[in-house]
Parts: sequence; structure tokens; C-alpha cells
Amino acid sequence: MTGDATTLAEAIKVGRLTAFDAMQASLHAAHDLEALGAIVYLNRELGESAARGMDRERDSATPIFQERPFAGVPTLAKDLGGPFAGLPVTAGSRLFKREPSNSDSDLAKRFRHAGFCPFGLTTSPEFGLSFASEPAVGPICRNPLDRSLTPGGSSGGAAAAVAAGIVAIAHATDAGGSIRVPAACCGLVGLKPGRGAVPAGPSFGNHLCGIASELVVARSVRDAACAFEALGGQARGPFADSAPVRFEAMALRVGVLTDTGAAQPTSAERSAAVEAAALGLEAQGHTLVPLNWVEIEAMVAASRRTFGGIVAVNLAAMVQSSGIALEEAEPLTQAFVARGRAMSGTLLWHILNEGVLVSRDLWRVFQRVDVIVTPMLASAPLPIGSFPTNHEDAELQLDRMAAFAPLASLANISGFPAITLPFGADAGGLPLPVQLMAPFGHEPLLLALAAQLESEDRWQHRFPVAGLAE
Repeated sequence: MTGDATTLAEAIKVGRLTAFDAMQASLHAAHDLEALGAIVYLNRELGESAARGMDRERDSATPIFQERPFAGVPTLAKDLGGPFAGLPVTAGSRLFKREPSNSDSDLAKRFRHAGFCPFGLTTSPEFGLSFASEPAVGPICRNPLDRSLTPGGSSGGAAAAVAAGIVAIAHATDAGGSIRVPAACCGLVGLKPGRGAVPAGPSFGNHLCGIASELVVARSVRDAACAFEALGGQARGPFADSAPVRFEAMALRVGVLTDTGAAQPTSAERSAAVEAAALGLEAQGHTLVPLNWVEIEAMVAASRRTFGGIVAVNLAAMVQSSGIALEEAEPLTQAFVARGRAMSGTLLWHILNEGVLVSRDLWRVFQRVDVIVTPMLASAPLPIGSFPTNHEDAELQLDRMAAFAPLASLANISGFPAITLPFGADAGGLPLPVQLMAPFGHEPLLLALAAQLESEDRWQHRFPVAGLAE
């Protein structure tokens, strides 16, 4: 049995193992798999203290313990995103010292309330500027399915740790595909919540004009659904809460997009997986509606421009406000900062307005369909070194990212929710991921449809979860 976070939580709740046992298993796995490069910082004492606290609660306050969906489950936070008390986030950069935060973000508080026991940070590229996780400060993170390949980025360390079984589920963030791309590379489930659906406070420092979301990478749809239920809602700004639209069984109009254009083509094997997923949904009673690349192309191009502009301005503002020595940053980071500094207010307004129009135009597509199924990646995970950051060509980096995951940033710029999951394996045994997108508030619909596809059992995890190994 390979298991997931729900299985592990159930084992702890019924006493087959303690939270401390589960933590020890994760710590041992982290040590044994150190060469994977998934974990950039580990705090054994922090994890053991959290696990002991969960065990004490199980004995002294059993009803409260039993209500926590992930009581005693070890997890890891990403080295980029909202702070977790005791974990020194540096955004994959040598610009910052590893000084632990003294406070939790709103989301981190919910992680703890759900019963998670964090004990470390996962590897991310510097400031999330890559679909690989190979920061110059180290370590290089590798895909546990094939260590010559990338696990994706920027939540690559999180995905590698979950796929390898170090933990069953891990915190992740997504501003341009950074939950979904690593999940797709590693055979995991990755839900990017819609804008306003998950807390980003209290500082809102990582919201990036609303394109960034935080949640998890998971081994099952039920884990992703449970995490969204436990961690989402009542986000308290800076955007209005996205009220979930409850899914009821009905015949849906499923838009099917298999083509991603001549400039960034998707491999035949991955397009075929999208077609197979669509047919699986049709077999459940839904109606398929073919979509053409020409209907999406302009939105995708605008999303790429908006993503690049927002990231550049955000980095330039961060450098200016913090007074850090930019010379220590990777060359690619310096290039994005230079782009942000040079951007006029008029150009920034134009870029932000393009993002608004992307949302409008995607809404028009959703007047014809209820959900869209698309490729997540254009190819199999790429070799280590395919996304170098030791150069100053920001446009080239954006091109490389768009070629690998052509439709990733569309969900971020529009703000709509999207989910990826594996739907089979290619000839090399690597996952064939598909992506589902829906309008605001339709995370329950995405999760329900993903569960229908998952039930076909076309993908099996290669490694067991630590603590659940048979």
C-alpha cells in the first residue's frame, strides 16, 4: 500500500501508530533521501515537539483531536510563501539569512489547526522564477521518478518530497503554475484555488496582484479536497471571498482542448491523455465540446505578458523596500528586477488591464462550457539544467516556461481555479497529467470531476508514504 495523508491520519487516529511514530518515519525518510534535494531546511526538534503535542491531545482532548482532519500528519512548508513560525524562509535565495519567523501566516495557523506537524522547508528556485527547483544556493532538487529529471517548480521540493513518500502532503504555492507543474511532473494532484478562496494574510505580501495562491500538493484527490475544505474560506482579503458553488450530479458541458499551438506544441502522448480523460467524463454522462487553440491563444499570450510584468515589478519593489544587496542574487533575478525598475506606470497599467481582460474573455468561454480539460505539460519532465538561471535573459526564461506548460499561467492571471492530476503513464513510466479549469467558486466541481477520473486508477504511486510502508 502506498497510501495518502488521509490514510496516515486514520492510522494515527485509531492508534496503529502515534504522531511521534509518523514524525520519526518522515525524519528517517528525509535522511535516507537527502540526495533527492527536496528539503532545504529541517528542524527535528520542531517536528518532534508538534508530534508530541498531537499525541498529548489525543490522550487528553480526544474529541478535538478526532475533529482535526490531518491530526498528527507530518508535513513540510515551502521555502517561499506565507511564514510558518519556527521555519526560516529565504525564497531559495542567498540574499536572506535563515532566521526563523516568530509568527504564522493565516494559512499556517490553519495548517496547524488541521493537525499538520511541520518540520522543515522544501526546495524552491530563487523567488520562484523557474519551472525547475535548482537554486544557486542549493540543493538541486530531483524527480524521484527519475533523478536525471526535474520535479518541476517552483514547488518542486514539495512535490519531490510527497512523491518520494517523505511526507504524504506538503504546502505549495502557485503564481504561474507552481503547484500544478510540479504535481504534474511527479504524478501528484495539485489544486490551484481560485482568487480569494484561501487566506493570503495577514501581510498579503505574496499575493502578487492576486495571481498567487497557496495550498498543497497531494497524493490523492480526496487529500486535496480535504485540505481545501480545512484551509480555505473566509480569507479576509485583499479580495472578496470566492464562495464555493456546491457540485450536484448533472450533465455538464466539458470543453476539450488538446492543441496548444505550433509555437508551443504538446506531445501526441499528452494530447491523447486529454482525449482519454474527456472520454472518461463523457462516459459519466457529460457532453464534450471541442475547443480550438485560436479561441484561447490570445488569452494565453496575454497571461504570459502579465505574469512576467507582475513578477518583475514585485521583485523590484521588494529589493527597493528591503535594501538588500542585489549583487548576491542570481543573474536571472537581477534581470527581472531591472525589468521591473524600467517599467513605466503606463506600461504597468496596460499589463494589469490585460489580466482583467483575460478574466473577461475566459468568462465568455465558460458561457459555452462548464469546465475545460487541457494538457498540463507539453512534454515529459525535462532534464536537470533545462531552466538555467545563470543568465540575464528574462524573456528567454518566460519562453522556456511557456513552452513546457503553455496553459499554466492562464488560471493565475484569470484568477480561476484549476486542478491537475495524473491520467496514466507514458512509455517511460512518467505521468501523463491533465488539467481541469472552471469558473470562480467551482473548486468542488473540479475536485468531483478529478475524483471521477482518478477512480479509473490509471496511475499508481511508486513509493509508499513514510510510516505506512508495508
